[in-house]
Amino acid sequence: MIAIETNSLSKVYTSSFGKKKVNALNELDLVIDKGTIFGLLGPNGAGKTTLVKLLLQIIYPSLGSAKLMDEDIGNYKLKKRIGYLPEDHKYPPYLTGGDVLKFFGKLSGLNGITLDKRIDELLELVNLSKWKKAKVKTYSKGMMQRLGLAQSLINDPELIFLDEPTDGVDPIGRKEIRDILLELKSRSKTIFLNSHLLSEVELITDRVGILNKGKLLREGTVKELTERKEEYKLTLGDELPGLSKYAYDNLIITKNHDGSYAVKVDDIRTMNILVDKLRGDSILIKEIVLQKNTLEEMFISLINQEEKGGNE
Repeated sequence: MIAIETNSLSKVYTSSFGKKKVNALNELDLVIDKGTIFGLLGPNGAGKTTLVKLLLQIIYPSLGSAKLMDEDIGNYKLKKRIGYLPEDHKYPPYLTGGDVLKFFGKLSGLNGITLDKRIDELLELVNLSKWKKAKVKTYSKGMMQRLGLAQSLINDPELIFLDEPTDGVDPIGRKEIRDILLELKSRSKTIFLNSHLLSEVELITDRVGILNKGKLLREGTVKELTERKEEYKLTLGDELPGLSKYAYDNLIITKNHDGSYAVKVDDIRTMNILVDKLRGDSILIKEIVLQKNTLEEMFISLINQEEKGGNE
């Protein structure tokens, strides 16, 4: 089942006099499967928050359409099936954690024993049971983020939008939130994650989209996005008698500082030719590893390429 689907979804902002137009989102086509964690990455002003607001009908599209769980985003009944944690969420400091969840629970139509039970379940999930009666003004940044996560789950949503859920949280707090998201995924929840912490996205997402200036540049699994398809690390049990013997037009081989060899090839067939040559010379092959970029390296490279292309 598809959780999110957009077709040429666009948002254009105009100045008060209509002289200047800004394409905040430009004909976005995106499909996200149910029960997955999707991470949307992009620099400031890329259009990430605009996309979330469009999908939640906080703002309306200039062009295109979108569906959530096979329903048009204009269907008001969808709101009961969706949870949302905005980036800069704040709660009245005089309320307790339990009070906050009770308020949002009542907004969602819950009450009485059902609501009380749901509050206790969520506080246990986000590890805040001990602080149920503590005022939120005493909460740390990590505790506030976990409370916000609990608030977004109060109506037991199928689809959850999280905008920078680990922003300003220390490494231990980020690990706790990461574990919660993986637990939600195990319950077949779909999570749409906006984040600038690429290392966090790399750890938990099933698929990632790269957005810049309103355009989706790339989308795929972390593995698909980070593989350097033409570069391998070759670890041998023997020293090569000479690099030139094994290098030819579409293959470049160099020695690394650790004694291994870096091999750049045009395709996997060329790599197989090299392997056959090495075996023919009785050279022991210990390991062949396809090299990868980190998600951060890939992201920076892609954005730089886009910026360079746009300035030419």
